[in-house]
Amino acid sequence: MQQIMKKVLGIDEAGRGPVIGPMVMAGVMIKEGEEYLLEGSKDSKKLSHIKRIELDKKIKNNSVYKIIEINPEEIDNAVNSKKMNLNWLEAHKQAEIINFLKPDKAIIDCPSPNCKAYEKYLLELLENKDIKLIVEHKADEKYITSSAASIIAKVRREEIMDNIKKKYGDTGPGYPSNETTKKFVDENWSKYPEIFRKSWSTFKKKLKNDRQNKLF
Repeated sequence: MQQIMKKVLGIDEAGRGPVIGPMVMAGVMIKEGEEYLLEGSKDSKKLSHIKRIELDKKIKNNSVYKIIEINPEEIDNAVNSKKMNLNWLEAHKQAEIINFLKPDKAIIDCPSPNCKAYEKYLLELLENKDIKLIVEHKADEKYITSSAASIIAKVRREEIMDNIKKKYGDTGPGYPSNETTKKFVDENWSKYPEIFRKSWSTFKKKLKNDRQNKLF
């Protein structure tokens, strides 16, 4: 009797911290035992841009995948909500990917300090309650499917940021600590509200200073 190979899904995100642009969530699914098809995949932060693009093509050719883009407005709504937060928003997007791809096992890079509570919350959102969940910190460093997901999420995020730069000017990578991004926020925070996460302290500070200046 032929053994049925289980479907293994890895999920990760790119762009959780930036003040500019979306967060991108990706899921990559293969059959158990076929990890060799994703050979070369590792935490996207440890790869060059050229290598990520090369692996992005390889991963997409050898797996079933899904990518979700979460725009700044949706992020702000979650952060400002009394019932939601950024972690729970991630759980809802992960559940969307799991429910769509229907794996036997899902590996999650946990954004919360409490992995057990996060796993419980995520399970409530899933159609298949019998799924095996592996919810760990830094899963993208331990499991190749999660590494692959981090790569295709990062490549998509970079594509979106390139389009934003073409339309609005040099934003830098979008992270608040980056000098180019800081300069762009200083000069453009009120011009292009659609690309900024207004719930971020970097943006709030600009808004507060502007209101104070108007008062005086």
